[in-house]
Amino acid sequence: MAELIRADMSDIIIKEVKDPRLHSITITSVKVTDDLRNAKIYFVEMGKDECSPEIKAGLTQAAGFIRRELGKRVQLRCVPELTFVHDQSFGYGNRIESLLVQIANKQEEKNDQ
Repeated sequence: MAELIRADMSDIIIKEVKDPRLHSITITSVKVTDDLRNAKIYFVEMGKDECSPEIKAGLTQAAGFIRRELGKRVQLRCVPELTFVHDQSFGYGNRIESLLVQIANKQEEKNDQ
């Protein structure tokens, strides 16, 4: 169910939401409670490690519309309440990658000497 919601959420944000602030986000994952009443939507802003306040404000304003559109697409008795959470794992991964590059560069310099 979480994957279905993730795919539909991405489609709704890209095609249905008119707010230009939200067209630069990607839905990375969705976690749904066992009773399907709550869903945490994890997202990242493309090209950035941190989430800007404009994106959070845009998601908060569009949450009702997104939930209503999701209800039209997903055949559930109860459409889950949506909570948007910035996915920090991408920023963490970028930080680790940059550290590994620094270590490799230092090793190269050491070997060249």
